[in-house]
Amino acid sequence: EVQLVESGGGLVQPGGSLRLSCAASGFTFSSYGMGWFRQAPGKEREGVATIDSHGSTSYADSVQGRFTISQDNVKNTLYLQMNSLKSEDTAMYYCAADSTPSPSWWLLRRYEFRYWGQGTQVTVSS
Repeated sequence: EVQLVESGGGLVQPGGSLRLSCAASGFTFSSYGMGWFRQAPGKEREGVATIDSHGSTSYADSVQGRFTISQDNVKNTLYLQMNSLKSEDTAMYYCAADSTPSPSWWLLRRYEFRYWGQGTQVTVSS
């Protein structure tokens, strides 16, 4: 059974940093495409960052240069390092995974992931 458990969210001031983690189990981590998505109240879910099975990454324009997605294949954990946080980054952040060879840009914009975590809340406020 595929399981994804996010952690690391919280309240942070504008300009601050957070690192989200997604502990994965039930599948061969390195062969999956994975990503981080977010949804703010009243808005549609949007892709934040993805990493494909070859290790290539893609980012939403709004987070490019501020966020970094990475994975530890030994710990089976996906990370999202978020720097220079803004109030508009406030949202519930979700980890997603699927067995797919799709490239990271497709994962970010079009792909329908099968597996999702429960989410972790990020609030950026002074």
